[in-house]
Amino acid sequence: MKKLLPLICLLFPFFGCKKAIEKMQEDAIIKAMTDGQWVVTSFVQNGSDITTNFTGYKFQYYSNKTVDAIKNGSVEKTGTWDGDASTMTTWANFTGATAPLTLINGSWHIDNSSWTYVIATQTITGETKTMRLDKL
Repeated sequence: MKKLLPLICLLFPFFGCKKAIEKMQEDAIIKAMTDGQWVVTSFVQNGSDITTNFTGYKFQYYSNKTVDAIKNGSVEKTGTWDGDASTMTTWANFTGATAPLTLINGSWHIDNSSWTYVIATQTITGETKTMRLDKL
């Protein structure tokens, strides 16, 4: 056991390091999402472009994992959101919302992203949606 103690002590920082990296990734997602407002610049549902349904909407994400859907300058609905950098997923929920906000509800796979845009897809019971959000 005495021979294993130095090895255990040596490995411990690496396990802690993984947690630190995950925390830094989460912090980066939160910083990217909460720094500015976002608009839907493309929304395709089963091959039909319905982007115009989101005209006038802006989305403001907050570090407490809430999101405001702002239409024409007024908060229409507040929902919740979260993201997971390790699985490249995000989700949102606007409880009690009506269309088009209900289309955003659920889990999304992030296909492509940067500090200023996110492209994500969602497939539920054979229905595929693709959404692009751009930061203003």
